[in-house]
This record gives sequence, C-alpha cells and structure tokens, in this order.
Amino acid sequence: MDQQSQLALILGPDPIPFETLVSHLMSSSNEQRSHAEALFNLCKQSDPDALCLRLAHLLQVCTQPEIRAMAAILLRKLLTRDDSYIWPRLNISTQSSLKSVLLSQIQVETTKNLSKKLCDTVAELASSILPENGWPELLPFMFQCVSSDSPKLQESAFLIFAQLSQYIGDVLTPFIKDLHTVFLRCLSESSNADVKIAALNAVINFIQCLTSSSDRDRFQDLLPAMMRTLTEALNNGNEATAQEALELLIELAGTEPRFLRRQLVDVVGSMLQIAEAESLEEGTRHLAIEFVVTLAEARERAPGMMRKLPQFISRLFAILMRMLLDIEDDAAWHTAESEDEDAGETSNYSVGQECLDRLAISLGGNTIVPVASEQLPAYLAASEWQKHHAALIALAQIAEGCAKVMIKNLEQVVSMVLNTFHDSHPRVRWAAINAIGQLSTDLGPDLQNQYHQRVLPALAGAMDDFQNPRVQAHAASAVLNFSENCTPEILTPYLDGIVSKLLVLLQNGKQMVQEGALTALASVADSSQEHFQKYYDAVMPYLKAILVNATDKSNRMLRAKSLECISLVGMAVGKEKFRDDAKQVMEVLMSLQGSQMETDDPTTSYMLQAWARLCKCLGQDFLPYMSVVMPPLLQSAQLKPDVTITSADSDNDIEDSDDESMETITLGDKRIGIKTSVLEEKATACNMLCCYADELKEGFFPWIDQVAPTLVPLLKFYFHEEVRKAAVSAMPELLRSAKLAVEKGMAQGRNETYVKQLSDYIIPALVEALHKEPDTEICASMLDALNECIQISGPLLDESQVRSIVDEIKQVITASASRKRERAERAKAEDFDAEEGELIKEENEQEEEVFDQVGEILGTLVKTFKASFLPFFDELSSYLTPMWGKDKTAEERRIAICIFDDVAEQCREAAIKYYDTYLPFILEACNDENPDVRQAAVYGLGVCTEFGGPVFKPLVGEALSRLNAVIRHPNALQPENVMAYDNAVSALGKICLFHRDSIDAAQIVPAWLNCLPIKGDLIEAKVVHEQLCSMVER
Repeated sequence: MDQQSQLALILGPDPIPFETLVSHLMSSSNEQRSHAEALFNLCKQSDPDALCLRLAHLLQVCTQPEIRAMAAILLRKLLTRDDSYIWPRLNISTQSSLKSVLLSQIQVETTKNLSKKLCDTVAELASSILPENGWPELLPFMFQCVSSDSPKLQESAFLIFAQLSQYIGDVLTPFIKDLHTVFLRCLSESSNADVKIAALNAVINFIQCLTSSSDRDRFQDLLPAMMRTLTEALNNGNEATAQEALELLIELAGTEPRFLRRQLVDVVGSMLQIAEAESLEEGTRHLAIEFVVTLAEARERAPGMMRKLPQFISRLFAILMRMLLDIEDDAAWHTAESEDEDAGETSNYSVGQECLDRLAISLGGNTIVPVASEQLPAYLAASEWQKHHAALIALAQIAEGCAKVMIKNLEQVVSMVLNTFHDSHPRVRWAAINAIGQLSTDLGPDLQNQYHQRVLPALAGAMDDFQNPRVQAHAASAVLNFSENCTPEILTPYLDGIVSKLLVLLQNGKQMVQEGALTALASVADSSQEHFQKYYDAVMPYLKAILVNATDKSNRMLRAKSLECISLVGMAVGKEKFRDDAKQVMEVLMSLQGSQMETDDPTTSYMLQAWARLCKCLGQDFLPYMSVVMPPLLQSAQLKPDVTITSADSDNDIEDSDDESMETITLGDKRIGIKTSVLEEKATACNMLCCYADELKEGFFPWIDQVAPTLVPLLKFYFHEEVRKAAVSAMPELLRSAKLAVEKGMAQGRNETYVKQLSDYIIPALVEALHKEPDTEICASMLDALNECIQISGPLLDESQVRSIVDEIKQVITASASRKRERAERAKAEDFDAEEGELIKEENEQEEEVFDQVGEILGTLVKTFKASFLPFFDELSSYLTPMWGKDKTAEERRIAICIFDDVAEQCREAAIKYYDTYLPFILEACNDENPDVRQAAVYGLGVCTEFGGPVFKPLVGEALSRLNAVIRHPNALQPENVMAYDNAVSALGKICLFHRDSIDAAQIVPAWLNCLPIKGDLIEAKVVHEQLCSMVER
C-alpha cells in the first residue's frame, strides 16, 4: 500500500497499527527498524499533532512497559530543542493535553525505570518552555510532589529539579528559602534511600547554577545532611546507593570546591575513612579517593585549598602506597611476549598509580616530596618484594609533578633507585629501571649531566640479565629515555659499551628484547649524531637483515622498528656514509608500499616517518621518490576521524574506557568517542608533509595543489592538537615553496599570480583559525606562522586582508589581557600560596610568547607596507599604549618599544607625528633596569635621532644624558649589558652625525671615538663604522 494509506492507518482510529509501529522502532532487524523510522518521520512531517497525541495515549493505556518506555523516549526526542523540535508546530490544544498527560502519568506510573523516563521527558520540554513561562502549572506541581508523603513522587520531583536547574536557576532563585527547607527536610528526614539520592542530585545541580556566592552559602548547612546520605547508605550496607552519592559529590568537588571549604576537614576526613575501610567494595573506596584527588585538582576554582591539610595528604599518600602493594607475581608477566603485558596488576594497583601521578601534578613537589621522603624509606627497607616495587613505582609516578623539588635532591633520589638495581626479585629490578627511565624524562637534562657515570653503567649491567628478558628489554627502553635528554659529549664515552651490548640483544631470541634494542640504538644514534659513524659498519648489516627477513605477521613491529632505526642512523651519520645503503632501504620501502598492508599494521606510520627522514638525509636527491611517497601520505593525512557520538547521559557508554584505542571527550550533552590510532596516523602524516615542504623547498612545488586543500581545513581540527600544530607549521612552508619555484622558473609555467592565489587561500584561513583557537601555545604558533607567511607574500596582500589581520591582532591582545585578569583574580583566593603563584607565572610567560609574536607581525607589516600601514597602526595604538605601563612585565615593555622602533625606522618622516606620544617613554626606558628594554629604547633613540630632524633637536640634551648613563654604567660591558651598550654607542654616533650643531662636538666626538670599536652587536658595529667613515670624509 502507498505511504499515504499507511499513514492514514497508523494515525487512524484503530490503536494497533501505531503500537506495532512503535514496537518495530525497537526491532533488532535493521530492515524492519529503518522502515519504521521512515514511516515515523513521515508522521512527524505530515501530522505532528496526531503523532504526539498518539504517543501520549500509549503512555496512558498500553499494557507493555517497554512500549510505554519507548513512547516516553520518542516524545522526549520530539520535544528536544534541536533539528526535530516540533513543539512550536503543535496547536494549543495538543500542547496543553501533552503537558497534562505527562504530569498525570508521573503520578500514576508504577514502573521505576519508566518514571525516570517520564521525568526526563518533562524536564526536556520544560527546559525549553519554562523560561518563557510556557508551563505555569509545573513548579506548583513539583512543590506539591516534594511535600507529599509519597516517596515515588518526591523522587520524581527531585529528578526533574536536577535536570532543570541549569535552565531555570533564575526562575527558582526567588524560591531559595522554600527550596532550602524542602531539601533539608528530605535529606534529614526521609527514610527512603532513592529519595535522598534524588534530593542530593537536585541540591548539587542547584548549587552549581547559583551565580552568587552568598546564595550558595545559604546552602552550606545542608552539607552535613548531604554527607549523611553517604554514610547512612554505607552503614546499611547499601553500597550501590553510596556509590551514586559519591559520584554526585565528586561532581560538586570538581565544579564548586569552595562550597566545601568551611567543612573541608570533616568532609575529607570522612572520605579518607571510606578509602581506608578494607571491608568496603573496591569501587566505593576508589570513588572516595577520586573525590579527594578531584578536590586537589580543582585549582582554577580553589587554588591552594588542599595544601592547607598536610595531615590528610599524608594519609592519602599512605592509602595509595598500600594500593600499589596489590600486585601478584604472575608467571605470565615473566613469559610475556610484549612489553605492555601487565599480568598481576590489579585495579587497586592501577588506581593507586594514576592517583599518585595526579596528586603530584596538582599539589606540587613542596607538598608531596616531604611526604614521600617520610614514607618511602620504610617500604625500601622492608623484606617483601612488593614493598620495594611499590616505592619505585611511586617515585616514577610523582616525578613529573615534583620535578623542580626532586632536581634539588637528585643525589638522594638517584641513590634510592640505583640501590635496588641488584634486588633479588626481577619485578623490582624492572621497576628500578622503569623509575630511571621516567626520571630521565622528568628530571632531565640535570640527571643526565650529573649522574651519567652512575646511571649508564647500571643500565648496561641490566642488559646482561639473560635470565629475565623483560628486564633486558626494559633496560634498553631506559637507554632511550636517558639519551633523549642528553648531549653527544656525555654519551660518546659510553658508546663502545652500549652499542656492543645492544648488538648482542639484537640477536636475542625474544622479539621484545630485539625491539627494545632497536629503539635504543635509534635513540643513541640520534643523540650522538656524527659520533655514531664509527659504529655504522658494525650495526647496519644487522639492521638491514632484520628489515629484509622479518616478514612474518608476528614480526611486523620488529620490522617497523628496524626501519625507524635505519633511518635515524642514516640521518645521524649523514648522506655520504649512508648513500649506498639508502638505495637498498628505499627499494625495500617501495616494495612494502606496493604490498597490501592491513589497516592496523604499525609499519604504515613507521614508514611515513622513515621516508621523511631519508628525505632529510638525502635532500634534493630524494625528489625521484616523491611520486611513490606522496599518494599514501596524502591518504593518511586525509583520514577521517573514526568518531562515535552518544548522548552524555546515555546508559550504553561507548564500550567503557578500558579500550586503549578509544578516547572520549564530552562536549555539552554529547559524548564523543574517537579512535586514537587513526588520529595518531593522521598527525604523523601531517607532520611528514610539513617536513617534505621544509626540506625540498621549490622541489615540493608539484604537490602543493593537493597538499594545501588537505592541510588548510585541518587548522581547525579540534580532535587532535598535533594535527593542528602540523597544519600550522606547514602553511609558510607551502607558500615559500611556491614562491621559490616561481622565482627559479621551476613552477611548470605558473607565475606570481599562483603565489597570490595560494596566499589568498592560506592567510585568511590562518586568521580565521586563530580566532577560534582554544590553546594559548598553538595561538602563538599560529601568529608565528602568519608572520612568516606575511614575510613571504607581503606585497601580495590586499587592504581587506591587512584589515582582517589587524582586527584579529586586536582580538588576540584583548583575549590575552582577559586571561591575565582571570589569573589575577585567582591570585586573590583565600588559600592562594607560592606554588599557585609559580603556576600563574608560567601561564603568563606563555602570554608573553603570544604578545612577542604580535610584535613580530606588526614589525613585518610595517616593513612591508611602510607609511601606508600607519592608518592601521593608529587604530592599534590604544591597544599598544597600555603595554608601556610600569605595571607591565619587562618583556611586554620591550615588545611595545620594538613596535615603535619599527614604525619610526620604516616610515621615517611619516612617523614623526608619533614622537610627542612615544619619545618620553623611550627616553625613560633608556635607563630601565632590564637590559633588553634598555637596548630596544636606545636603538629607538638612535632611529629618532637619524630621522627626527628639527623635531628631535630640543631633546638632544636629554638624549645625551640618558645615553651617557648607559655607556658609563660600571657593568656596561658585562655580557648581558653589552648589546644595550653597543646600541647606545651607535645612537651617540648618530647624534654626532645628524645633530652636530646642537652639541659640544669638541667634547662629545672624542668621547664617542673612545667607545670604538664595538664588538657585541655586529649589525650596529657595521652602522657605527660607516658613521666613522662618513665623519672622516667630512
């Protein structure tokens, strides 16, 4: 039958066809379901009123609970404010029947799960229409339910409250007093656990939507009752309820930590008691720990609060240490085939490990190191291997957060670890090596510089542990961590010993050991560079043998790592030494590339990187291979992220997060799961494209037309920072390649118009991406890339493009200033302490990087457009003048001065109109205590002397005394001051040259000659010595 007749039947007087349609929507058969969906959508389009009334009718009369539930879900979706929102299309009578059916069903529905779904539907509709007063009956209904003696109605009302508070906080604010009474009564008096949890949920959601702290404080006295919900559930053995309560309290700790501040000692104390209670389920104890760690991490909202409780931190550390003891000596660990086999580790062990890391990062070394030095020695002195293991794992976990403090106590830390290298238990020796690897990363290069003579021999010794391949493989990995942060000078004396041991491991029967040895060799070669040449002939034959012979599926990773190692060794020893083998390796790569590889084959990503290294090593000789390399590389760069989207509160979480390869982020009410392997391959490919363009310059030209449209959209690829960073770095490289190819006549007949088109595509895209970029560090890179692009294609920019760049710069300065203001606000918090101050300082230094790039771009624009840029400079001056203020950092003042110097130098006479405003600042800055500021100021003074003519004349006297102070300063020739001195001498020379009639030449010229020659600033030296010649000629 045709669709119209089907519709008539479904929405007709007989209820059965509609009920069948709804049950088909739940069908497990795809075909049946998609047919039903099509019909349902048709009903929605053609007769939304009938459809909604039908669903409402099902809620009332249908006897099958699962169909009633489905009807509630379908209604909720129809009433959700998104593309399918149909409320405004319904007539008034349908709207009012829907509202009354929903409220009456909440009163009569008996199935618990279904009541919840009805509450969801009510909350969804109310969030859209309540703020415009579209449902006046709802709030009275909710208050009535809460005051009734039916636990079911109380729970329903609280469920609706919880979901609605973020939308209608303002509507509820007038009822704060009534709500407070209701909440307190239910939390204190209700005997029903479900009602209490629902009330707790409502309170916590409500507190989060209150904007004023005085309103929040009115709910402070609910906290003891809120905590009792948790303790009573535990005392009644109802751990499921307790876990729900804990999850809600964790949410509160993350979003409103200061609400807990006054009762912090009691709250944290109770949580630690739960964490210490061995009789409770692990899940409950882990949540209590999560609560305390979340509070420690809430530094944006409550900086320094948890550091005020050292006794609790010590207790928590002890709890986490005990969790690390929950590990068995599983035989599978010893016989494992791969490094990531973690047999014997329990969930307690993993939680302990993760929380130590988070705690150290959030509280910092001054808090954690004293606690660790108090507790770890007893673990190391004990007889059980688990305790030794736990102490070493803990050291490795806290190193990142405690790096600054641990670097001050390196001797103690290093000795603690190296003393356990000879422990009788292999898992302890493994943990000791693991700690050295982690410390090399977190405490480098200090550790490498001071302790290489103890650490490297210890690792070399561990490579001889042939009874325990896991220990050998891990020692090789630790060599990698150590050498990554190491200079060739330190490494070279140990190379003989290390390389010969690694060659022995390469011939080991265990693949894991071979892989570890390959990675270590690659890293050692990379860190020792040309010093590796003497080992080349011994090492390369082994590497090539693995590359050619490891063709089995089980050996894929081995082959991939041999590729990585060969290409890094080739780069280290250079083109001459590597050339002949390079040809053979390329042949293998080409045949690999031609073969069909499985999607999860690690070789792909290693191949992408190996090709790029070979290109770096061979330079232009690599061009013939580009046609083989580029197609698959472009394919990887164009990979679409593998994304699954569910709603954040849905029960079917993306197969929970144990799946290493999935990463989940929550955006608004959507939960997004992303396959990370795809993202990593994409990021690698984008980085490689950037590498080729950078290395091959004009030789990269033939690929620009494919690469630009691939990378430009990725400037806004928010799933993965590495992808964005690579796309950003590639932009100037692509422009440069095009410009060079056109200049050198290698552009296949294209001319400057092509460069202009490319520039018109890239520059606006960069400006737009900059506008939306959330990460400060990437903002700075984008500004840097934009600056390079303007340098390359400057004169090709048209006025509207310059306008958009200038507008974006205003935006960047404003955004940066407001971030600094927020930090200054944070510094006013009650518990703010020195550690928080350090953090803020680091964050502000990143802002300086942004502002530095702004200065560079303005300099480039002024150099490119000279005086025609001045109207834009005038607009910017109100943004720049504040940067001269005494309250600004030296770096900000220096950048502001440099911008003026550029304008004065490039625009010459046209810039004289700014002297009145800026020269007083410049003169004062000549004697700033910061040498970089002084240098910028005296340089600017020199520029104004040269181009200022009569306008500068009246200032000559003051200029002389300022310059004199710089030149005669007792430490003027110290390395940090010499650049300011040289620039001052240069400016003095310009006064002698351009304003001779305004000075006492007989006294000043000899004084100037006395300062020559200048040796620090080579550019200025050239200027000064030319001045001398022109004076001599006169």
